[in-house]
Amino acid sequence: MNQIPYAESRCLILPLCLYSLNDEPAMFPKNTWYVAATPHEIDERPLGRMICGERIAFYRGLESKVAAVQDFCPHRGAPLSLGYVNEGRLTCGYHGLEMGCQGKAIAMPGQRVAGFPAIKAYPVVERCGFIWVWPGHPALADDKLIPHMEWYDNPEWAYGGGLYHIACDYRLMIDNLMDLTHETYVHSTSIGQKEIDETPCKTTVEGDRVTTARYMSGITPPPFWKAALRGHGLPDDVPVDRWQICRFTPPSHVIIEVGVALQGHGGYDAPNDKKVYSQVIDFITPETETSIHYFWGMARKFNPKDKALTATIREGQGKIFAEDLEMLERQQKNLLAWPGRKLLMLNIDAGGVQSRKIIERILAAEEAAAATEPKPVNA
Repeated sequence: MNQIPYAESRCLILPLCLYSLNDEPAMFPKNTWYVAATPHEIDERPLGRMICGERIAFYRGLESKVAAVQDFCPHRGAPLSLGYVNEGRLTCGYHGLEMGCQGKAIAMPGQRVAGFPAIKAYPVVERCGFIWVWPGHPALADDKLIPHMEWYDNPEWAYGGGLYHIACDYRLMIDNLMDLTHETYVHSTSIGQKEIDETPCKTTVEGDRVTTARYMSGITPPPFWKAALRGHGLPDDVPVDRWQICRFTPPSHVIIEVGVALQGHGGYDAPNDKKVYSQVIDFITPETETSIHYFWGMARKFNPKDKALTATIREGQGKIFAEDLEMLERQQKNLLAWPGRKLLMLNIDAGGVQSRKIIERILAAEEAAAATEPKPVNA
């Protein structure tokens, strides 16, 4: 495990002190799994969604199994997502061409279409409450690589979440989530507090995982955590220990362990009846070079049967992420207005910088592999 140096001061600049977000090509790994949708989004009708620059139609085929093909009818180029599903076949809403889940044209009223070239089909899996898609080489898709979520379908946990479309580079959201010092300013009325600024964080790298952790002791809980304490039947007017542990894994997943415990009971390791503990779920799916689908949520391990509490936390968290949305979109506009402008990197940025290095390494490996693939020979 490699530990990234950090300092007590927020003003210390890392050795790599200048960083341009525009010097490198805005790209995304493709031989990997991304969250494409939630199951209810394709319960009845097809869903059209762009993932990593590719337009994809998602639908439920035979036995309600999810399928995904290029959102392009081979007849006249109409979006297949504007059609409907008939007996497990995706039917174009323009002229009724029926497609199979492997991208092959099957039938069309009064026409012969079996000779149409197949459109691209994508590996897709429904798991843990999400629809996952592999936009890269289908032969490399391995569903064992989809991350495991201990909270899913577990009676000890409750989950609530949502989806935001945000006009920003996916890496800006990773930067945002791997450095929570912004909470003091962007989220000052909910989860922010000055102790976040005052407490140094520690960043470590282990393989393809980056972890940034901060532990605060004997502090006053901010409004969001006061409400969570009350929801668990705990006092909200006593000192607490608070923790924030951010974990990045490629291509763009960030899971954040957060919580507070009544002071004097072990902090992070306190028994469940002395703390409120959650995992913030952040699945960031690139749409284009400057836009993302942001699947957010919170899985909590306290009072899981209280549906009203789940709804309250979801509403509160949704407002918090809406504040991030405005900041990130305006940041992206500034970066586009000043291309090539060098940005300062501080010690608090170590988590984002290390995450970007992993992404860059994966992109380089994909590019190298693509260069060695045999090229198709024209007949």
